[in-house]
Amino acid sequence: MDFTECYGDTVSSVAAAARSGCRRRLRRLMKSGFSVHCRDNRGWSALHEAAAAGSRDCVQDIVTAAAGSSRGCHVYVNSLTHEGESACYLAAKHGHVAVVRLLLKAHADINQLTNDLSCPLYAAVDGGHKEVVELLVSKGAEVNRTHTASCWTCLHQAVYKGHGEIVSILVNVCNLEALDDHRISPLFVAAQYGQQECLEILVNAGADVNTQAADLATPLLIASQEGHQTCVDFLLDHGADPNVACSQDWPQLPIHAAAEFGHISVLRRLIAVTDRTCDCGDGMVSPLYVAVQRNQSDSVETLLREGYSPDAQDCTHILGLRSPLSFALCFRSNKPYSELVRLLVAAGARLGEEDWIHALATDRTDLLQLILEHRWLPRPETLTRGCSVPHRDGKTLLKLQDLREMLCVALNQVHFAACWLPLLLNAGLEPSLLLQPHMLEQADSEVLNYLLEFVNWSTLRPPLKHVLDRRRAEKTWQPCPQFDSITSLSHICRLQVRFILGPDQLMRTNVVQQLPVPSPLHSFLQFKDIPEVSFQHSPPSPLLSRIEGYRSTPAQTCSVTRAGHGALDHRSIRWKYLIYFTLLTLHMKQTVTT
Repeated sequence: MDFTECYGDTVSSVAAAARSGCRRRLRRLMKSGFSVHCRDNRGWSALHEAAAAGSRDCVQDIVTAAAGSSRGCHVYVNSLTHEGESACYLAAKHGHVAVVRLLLKAHADINQLTNDLSCPLYAAVDGGHKEVVELLVSKGAEVNRTHTASCWTCLHQAVYKGHGEIVSILVNVCNLEALDDHRISPLFVAAQYGQQECLEILVNAGADVNTQAADLATPLLIASQEGHQTCVDFLLDHGADPNVACSQDWPQLPIHAAAEFGHISVLRRLIAVTDRTCDCGDGMVSPLYVAVQRNQSDSVETLLREGYSPDAQDCTHILGLRSPLSFALCFRSNKPYSELVRLLVAAGARLGEEDWIHALATDRTDLLQLILEHRWLPRPETLTRGCSVPHRDGKTLLKLQDLREMLCVALNQVHFAACWLPLLLNAGLEPSLLLQPHMLEQADSEVLNYLLEFVNWSTLRPPLKHVLDRRRAEKTWQPCPQFDSITSLSHICRLQVRFILGPDQLMRTNVVQQLPVPSPLHSFLQFKDIPEVSFQHSPPSPLLSRIEGYRSTPAQTCSVTRAGHGALDHRSIRWKYLIYFTLLTLHMKQTVTT
């Protein structure tokens, strides 16, 4: 503490003269009998004042005066303030090398500790006073003693402050691997605080670049976490191992730290040298997980661009997370899908059952629309059990398991069918996959009508017809008038076209425009004349609650209304269009047969 300004009038006259460096006045006062031993409320004497002020002449006169007193010079020179500060400490702290040299000649204790465990050398290091450090080291100051509550040595402090010249002095006399209370070495400190010059001095002096702290963190990990690019480069160039596990809880690597904190240039360097087993290997954790956790979209994009798998590994047993995508969707709540979700879906991340719940068990369609932008829903007969493969326009073909999980969730979320049904059918889902008893039993009347308009309602299987007859009798389904008649030839023809082309080709490509039919039929062939349904509801239960119990929770009903009719009514198709349509169908059949 320094009460100089607050208590300027409480020091003795001799101390005041020493503080001001007025040697003539100091001598006059001492000659007049004023004592040099008087202390102020901080415990400071005239010697402390003169040493702190750097007045060598005043220090010399005070030491000489003390030597002639009965108390003795040695005791006086090493007297301490209430903070435990000696005159030598104060002089070293302020960089007064001449005063320090004089006090050492007067037998000042070079290693005297203060109340906070500092010492003259530590104070000089902290202040960056190179000449004082050189003097104290040459006079035998203890260089490896620990100071402060963290047990730092002088070398730790020099590195922390970035005093390269002082570090160059200390590396020749200090323990390079000295550890603080967290087993952190000076080199670790240099990496943590980006002290490039000090880092180079330590490495060149032989310090261990792969030292690990108590929590197993390495200098490379901490430099990567803090984004110190030059330190990362230097460490890697001098033998730092990027594949050393740096955590006791899970196999964390430096690449995880760079990804977590969004240091992209560091991340790119580490991607090039890190073992790819961290990407998908069992018992490992992909850096995608930590990037998603910290919402670091740039890190996610970089990792995916460099070939890291969007599916990574299942980390349920390590982090309680199934995949990076499921982790990203957990943060979605009631907000629109995040950039992280977009990146993972676009990169081909596999959609599990819980992911489909996020897309289908809601009245919001933004996530489902995103998925369908990057996923191709092929015909069931073309699916295999193999991995997803690239499809046209950069989209990914869903594999059989993905389609099954989507249908399972959809059929358990009939309450929201007015939201997801039009999107799925317009994206090329084969409607017959939804012709299940549960769908027909639970769907709202208008939703059911919408689905039936995509199929030949006259050829439904008897069990399905039985469900419809029962609902008609119970008046829970009001069918469209045309469902009571024989299916029109125009509708049968477009169903046949869809069968031949495939619903995926028909609904998601421009194949219709290439057919030899009049352009007014294009929208009809793509079922665009069928008005969509709209969703009306009371606020549903939270999404996450539905994720936990959607299988066991009975499906709810909802109120839907039919939108306005399309411009083309299939019952008013002109006969010449119908002839075109029939001939086209026959031609396509012949082509397929051939």
